Amino acid sequence: MAEERSTHDPRRIELTGFNDQRGSLVVGEYPVSLPFSVQRFFYVSNVPEGEPRGIHAHKECHQFLVCVSGSVKAMVDDGQHREVISLSSNGQGLHMPPLTWGAQYDYSPDAVLLVLASHPYDAEDYIHEYEEFLRAVASAAKVSRES
Repeated sequence: MAEERSTHDPRRIELTGFNDQRGSLVVGEYPVSLPFSVQRFFYVSNVPEGEPRGIHAHKECHQFLVCVSGSVKAMVDDGQHREVISLSSNGQGLHMPPLTWGAQYDYSPDAVLLVLASHPYDAEDYIHEYEEFLRAVASAAKVSRES
């Protein structure tokens, strides 16, 4: 059973895995392990050594990161806490809700990072400046307190 979690809190999520003589199968299902329906997906691979990816937040879009091959480190920041999570092809995913600053780095040469997104691509949904991200987090917290 999935743990209770806020949709505003980045979380590592254990996916269900099955192994037998035919290989491995890892399963994620909505809404148990994936707290949103998927509208878009993409994957990142062949990242040169030392190159970071991501380095932004989204205003509305949720993302779910799964490293399907190799390994990658994911930094997540909610405006108050920052954490680095190591992802590898071991059946773990990372839910990054809206207003989560993220960056992915230290990709192994064989890394393939699959990203499932709750919204179609929209350039206006991206926050590329960290100070703007902090203002958006403060604004959202103020609205939440007033509700």
